Amino acid sequence: MKIAVIPARGGSKRIPRKNIRPFCGRPMLAWSVQAALDSGCFDRVIVSTDDAEIAEVARACGAEVPFLRPAALSDDHTPTSPVIAHAIAEVEAASATSVAQACCIYATAPFVTAADLRAGLELLERGGADFVFSVTSYAFPIQRAIRITETGHVAMFQPEHFTTRSQDLEEAWHDAGQFYWGTASAWTSGLPIFGANCLPLRLPRYRVQDIDTPEDWERAEWMFRALGAEGAERA
Repeated sequence: MKIAVIPARGGSKRIPRKNIRPFCGRPMLAWSVQAALDSGCFDRVIVSTDDAEIAEVARACGAEVPFLRPAALSDDHTPTSPVIAHAIAEVEAASATSVAQACCIYATAPFVTAADLRAGLELLERGGADFVFSVTSYAFPIQRAIRITETGHVAMFQPEHFTTRSQDLEEAWHDAGQFYWGTASAWTSGLPIFGANCLPLRLPRYRVQDIDTPEDWERAEWMFRALGAEGAERA
């Protein structure tokens, strides 16, 4: 069995209730639920939450909420992996079928697409990886990054690259913060998502946006509408 697990706790601090706050006309988590359903990858699409209102919204969006997440897995410092491992254990305990693969899809990932989820699963199965997750490239060479010192001056993190041409520097990538395909055994054994046997699925920068602040939210809605995604088929 393949399951999607969408973590959506109720205690968001920087953007209160952001998992169900309206984003381009729908509750934020609805976009992740819809992409999972449209992908055709999953036997079950589950929202893991500790919050009754979020559970109600999730069900209205087409997801299952077969359990409420315990408080011990719902604070600000809970990592992702234990939440997915808990969902796998709950599903297996309540059914006669074991979970083979699980995909964590963040509730605040409106740019995730069904096609990307399908591509991630194909890469996971073809590559024999523990995890596959989406990445995108940094817009500026990280080797030429600067810091602002305590005195207000600047200093390079890697001053040896002051005169290195940008095109001669290795391209750097970062987690796109959208989804993480993994084998059930990788999730439940606590293997690192960024470990040696993990593979990246590359996304263009224009389809990646962290949403942690009100400014992020406003920018994401502009980007989303510019891409023509609002109301369109998420295939």
